[in-house]
Amino acid sequence: MQLMTKEIKTKLLRNGDVTNRGNDHRPVVKFFGGSSCTWLITEMDSADDDTLYGLCDLGLGYPELGYVSLSFLETCKFPPFGLGAERDRHFKADKTLSQYHNEAIEAHRIIA
Repeated sequence: MQLMTKEIKTKLLRNGDVTNRGNDHRPVVKFFGGSSCTWLITEMDSADDDTLYGLCDLGLGYPELGYVSLSFLETCKFPPFGLGAERDRHFKADKTLSQYHNEAIEAHRIIA
């Protein structure tokens, strides 16, 4: 599965533009992998087209806001079957990133 489409990339780059940084955007895309890894992504850095920003949860009970590399997501493999990360094609954000973050802190995982 292709993680990034032109439409998603366009939205992420627009959110990551200098004039839009700092705004509390709704996540544009949700990636998941393994049994409980989840990423809700709001922005992409136009300088390298690889650095993504959003809510990251590696399934350890400590979701946090931060950066992840698109190339990492495209190449990582999860045990036990070596499956890669996937894009949730049906995800539609109904909250802002900070609202997802607040819920995730309370629940110790992303709920989306």
